Amino acid sequence: MCGIVGAIAERNVLPILMEGLQRLEYRGYDSAGVAVRDVDGELKRFRSLGKVTELKKLVDSSDISGDLGIAHTRWATHGVPAERNAHPQMSGVRVAVVHNGIIENHSELRDRLTALGYSFTSETDTEVIAHLMADKLESGRALFDAVVETAAELKGAYALAAASPEDGDRIVVTREGSPLVIGLGERENFIASDVTALLPVTRKFIFLEDGDVAEVRRDGVSIYNSGGEEVRREIKESTLSNSSVDKGPYAHYMLKEIFEQPGVISETLEGRIHNGRLLEASFGHETAALLDKTRHVQIVACGTSYHAGMVARYWLEEIGIPCSVEVASEYRYRKVVVPEGSLLITISQSGETADTLAALRGSQDQGHIGTLCVCNVPESSLVRESDVCFMTRAGTEIGVASTKAFTTQLVALRLLLIALARRRGLASEQEEKMVNELHALPRQVEVVLQLGDKIEKMAQGFSDKQNALFLGRGAFYPVAMEGALKLKEISYIHAEAYPAGELKHGPLALVDASMPVVCALPDDPLLEKVLSNLQEVRARGGELFLFSDHKVNIGLDHYQNLTLSDIYPGTAPIVYTVPLQLLAYYVAVIKETDIDQPRNLAKSVTVE
Repeated sequence: MCGIVGAIAERNVLPILMEGLQRLEYRGYDSAGVAVRDVDGELKRFRSLGKVTELKKLVDSSDISGDLGIAHTRWATHGVPAERNAHPQMSGVRVAVVHNGIIENHSELRDRLTALGYSFTSETDTEVIAHLMADKLESGRALFDAVVETAAELKGAYALAAASPEDGDRIVVTREGSPLVIGLGERENFIASDVTALLPVTRKFIFLEDGDVAEVRRDGVSIYNSGGEEVRREIKESTLSNSSVDKGPYAHYMLKEIFEQPGVISETLEGRIHNGRLLEASFGHETAALLDKTRHVQIVACGTSYHAGMVARYWLEEIGIPCSVEVASEYRYRKVVVPEGSLLITISQSGETADTLAALRGSQDQGHIGTLCVCNVPESSLVRESDVCFMTRAGTEIGVASTKAFTTQLVALRLLLIALARRRGLASEQEEKMVNELHALPRQVEVVLQLGDKIEKMAQGFSDKQNALFLGRGAFYPVAMEGALKLKEISYIHAEAYPAGELKHGPLALVDASMPVVCALPDDPLLEKVLSNLQEVRARGGELFLFSDHKVNIGLDHYQNLTLSDIYPGTAPIVYTVPLQLLAYYVAVIKETDIDQPRNLAKSVTVE
């Protein structure tokens, strides 16, 4: 969740660094810091706990300026949130380092450096990097060589930037498993973990690849690959808006946010998986101890977030962890019996949902081992009041009907699943399979988004309809619930979701030629049962709108179908959500409703 910004220029870079940090606040953080080379050629460092605004107060009161600097927002992994653990980390006055990621061999490196006489003032793995570089500078290495040799000793995922007054005309950066981008200017250049941080100063970017080491100077950039060969990386011009509230080329915010999903899913995964493994320390320094004690999970949420929790229940119970999922507005008023070893997980896009917050606050004396929230807004009440927070990094979501927040919530819950599965004996081969499925997810969503024109044509079948039925089984029942919610929210069509096996218990009475029935057909063990349920619909004249795996032989008549290919079972509920979002959107376009601000609804339900 950490953020990196850096700049080298012929002007004061502090305003650039501070604005960059503020633009990265959406990623979540607990402290911030900056180091700049001042007019005397010395590195001056400022760090603070809390928001970037607190850091800015320190900087503004200092009268310091500088033409080279690196800055950072930190989410605690190694070491509690504290000023001493904030970045930049320094080794004396010789070198300053900012770092995203996890250094897995930091303990053995720390022991070695301690034996060499280096003193540690923090609990971070990043300070190990700073002392390693200082040791190499002490032996006469240039900063670039010190970074290369240090990186060779690190195990884990990282993106890092280093600055030294001894080699003051360059910033040296490298990455392995965590993203880092270089921004190009005129007689000035920049670095960041995210292009968003640099949009006010440049539109031209170079995206480094794993193993790359780059020297960033005022007059240019030199990049070397993992083999030490100088390489040229493509310069790309960003079309992103300087403002997160710009619709860009899209007709509605909702459509923009649907199409942002591959990117925000990648953001949510960033720094949390690497080389087929989950980097559990990226969850935060307190999470491991909490998950170690977890014997039961209680999920509490509202609306779309409740549906995400229902999908997670299927996942958790597959690995043997009992899970209960409740609507927050009901849970908060019940006399709750809490099982031993129960972890309370709250889910909210805004972190300000009134009922979810009330459920969290009411849990204080219920006997849970702790509280964990899955949230998209780092400064929200839910984040502040939970023991542990997992930020989804979906960015600003303006459309009232949640889309990208839902899929990133599912990604976050899938990562938590892997962490808990480890405690149930998850084999390394199975973990690698699950991680690789997540790694492939952004591309799979991109492929589904390319079906937009076909889904738009399918939506014509709803133009004169007032009701719709969504069906699903297993984890696809809550996916059906989310699809029905999207349709009713923005098209005002009355839509209901049922487990497909419940058709004969009432809903079948509603099925006729005027009742569209929507269903996802993944290639899973329940497929034949779902197809049998759909035969019942066809026998009553119901019109079928299906989304199926390419391996599925549907064997029905009079239906519309879109085929999705190469979908992995573990992440299939996430992928199948996307065409249902697009279907709801295009139906609403036909109905000419207010898509981004549907009647009677608010983005965040902050009152009961």
